[in-house]
Amino acid sequence: MRRRCTWNIFQSIEYAGEQDQIKLYNFFGYLMDHFTPASSERNLISHIFRTNESCRDTDWESYFCYKSIQVPDSYTGPHLTFPMTFSGVSKLVEAFKHEQQLHARYVLQLLGETCRLLRILPNINRVFTCHNKEITICGDLHGHLEDLLLIFYKNGLPSSEKPYVFNGDFVDRGKSSLEILLILFGFLLVYPNDVHINRGNHEDHIVNLRYGFTKEVLGKYRVHGKKILKLLQKIFSGMPLATVIDHKVLIVHGGISDMTDLNMIARVDRHKYVSALRPPKQTQHGVYSTKNQTMNIGEVGGPVEGRRRVCSLTYHGSTSALIHNMPRHSLNCSPTSSRLNCSLEEELKKRRRLAGFDQSYGELKKSDSELDPQYCETADTDEQEWKQIVDMLWSDPMPQIGCIPNEVRGGGCYWGPDVTEKVLARHNLHLLIRSHECKQEGYEFCHNRRVLTIFSASNYYEVGSNRGAYIRMGPDLVPHFFQYQASRTSRELTLRQSVSWTERSALQALRKQLFVHKSVLISAFQEFDPYNTGIISLSHWACATERVLNLGLPWRVLRPQLVSSTHFGMVDYQQWIRELTITEPKSEISNDSILETMYKNHSNLETIFRIIDTDHSGLISFEEFRQTWKLLSSHLKTEISDEAIADLAKSIDFNKDGSIDINEFMEAFRLVDLTAHT
Repeated sequence: MRRRCTWNIFQSIEYAGEQDQIKLYNFFGYLMDHFTPASSERNLISHIFRTNESCRDTDWESYFCYKSIQVPDSYTGPHLTFPMTFSGVSKLVEAFKHEQQLHARYVLQLLGETCRLLRILPNINRVFTCHNKEITICGDLHGHLEDLLLIFYKNGLPSSEKPYVFNGDFVDRGKSSLEILLILFGFLLVYPNDVHINRGNHEDHIVNLRYGFTKEVLGKYRVHGKKILKLLQKIFSGMPLATVIDHKVLIVHGGISDMTDLNMIARVDRHKYVSALRPPKQTQHGVYSTKNQTMNIGEVGGPVEGRRRVCSLTYHGSTSALIHNMPRHSLNCSPTSSRLNCSLEEELKKRRRLAGFDQSYGELKKSDSELDPQYCETADTDEQEWKQIVDMLWSDPMPQIGCIPNEVRGGGCYWGPDVTEKVLARHNLHLLIRSHECKQEGYEFCHNRRVLTIFSASNYYEVGSNRGAYIRMGPDLVPHFFQYQASRTSRELTLRQSVSWTERSALQALRKQLFVHKSVLISAFQEFDPYNTGIISLSHWACATERVLNLGLPWRVLRPQLVSSTHFGMVDYQQWIRELTITEPKSEISNDSILETMYKNHSNLETIFRIIDTDHSGLISFEEFRQTWKLLSSHLKTEISDEAIADLAKSIDFNKDGSIDINEFMEAFRLVDLTAHT
């Protein structure tokens, strides 16, 4: 029970963060679609929606040219020669094992070679076994280099005799995402017929803004990080979407839906999906864009257990519901301009006034091209293709039959065993292998053993939280599992110690969530306390807490770990709020509302900061800081005064130079759970 509750806490908080990311991006997409091109807020975020389709390959070759970058004599890291050799990649692995950094010249050269190779690969890799050769399949790595190195130590390096399939989500969360990519790309270049890479939902520059990969690259390569990130956008969109072994085993990162059609997937132009979070838009002439149809290479900005089952897979909710009311929304429930109405226009004008934006507002109507029947037919096909890709990258299996939107993550779908049987039978397949979900043992079967989840990042949530695993599969197509934990600390813990350690970490994360919602929680508790006694029943406490946090957790079961004492089944909620052992950073800010907004939306703030910091300097001006808060307040439907924002900016301009260091700002307002230090 303890392990299950702990796991639910970690997973619920993780998926809530993914929802927040998608909701924020949907909001930005809405601004791009419906605000006038000259509006200030649209200009702030437009660069993250630019696509690379309109750039000729010769332009890219010129922009990412590494030849002018000199390697100084003082450089002590590995030197690469091309074409890549097994010896060269082996040296790269050893260098990263000893925490050496590859020079930016070699990084760009290796990425450039990878990009050229990916360009000619099919959407679906076809792999075949033989009597003396097994295939190794790895799941999510998420920047955990120690896990990849342990797999290589236990299983051997990739080679023509030791083929591998790496099933996406190589980046984000961990600290060595770039090193993992460079190693995998190195082996891909040496053994293009024996190393196979599928795209995951984190191979997406928009997702990387929130979950750490963008920050990692810019921290390691301050001069050339911007080019590296831009080239990785092109590489991510060029990664194959699936692998099939012996015509019988399908490997995809997320999963399938009731609409999955591998024949359609095989024909999709995957390169146009630079971010899978938003479908590419098509002009009347068939050029894909996101309203910015050309791209200035010289100014390339940086890349920039409760389930809500609200709508069907193809449901299009109203835009007002998306922007204002829906706490759990799926990518496949995107708004369309044809569903806008007058009341929405008035409401949006009001929001713009509250946010302090300019009042220019374009007509929200169909363009002439959108009225063209041929355009509509092509657009429908494109949306079907996009949904297929989203489902493959974001979906999760469920025990119930059917197929419903994945309202927990906000993207893809939940599919049941009936859908598995239908899709596998349609394509004459026996087994679906996917990743995307952390599993305590590193792997898990479901759907009558027709679906297998493999996850290779051990200690994903916390030291001791889970094992990693990989699969070896021979001609009989029977999966054999190999489990491990990369951390020496976790290997030395007893089971009881491991459970206690992980449980403590989960409760710390949960207490932070409770703390940042304390004012909303108090209001929710007061609804059950009409006489202002400060005391409510345990059932009302659990009901109100779930209503506010919407995490789908067993609050009554968790009560002993969260509430120190109850009296005859009653909770003193005022005392409980005071007892939350969270310390706030010392600050000169007296505005409690803006502080709580900052704590609650810490990740959203950092995402917007990194979008606005187009030169990736790590610094933003006071005006950019103000615009960041205006964007956030518009997204949250709250009003934050210019005076409050100015006071906040001045209080954190520590050296009084008129600019704000993003990393220092985010760290200065990071909450600390005191129980972590006891």
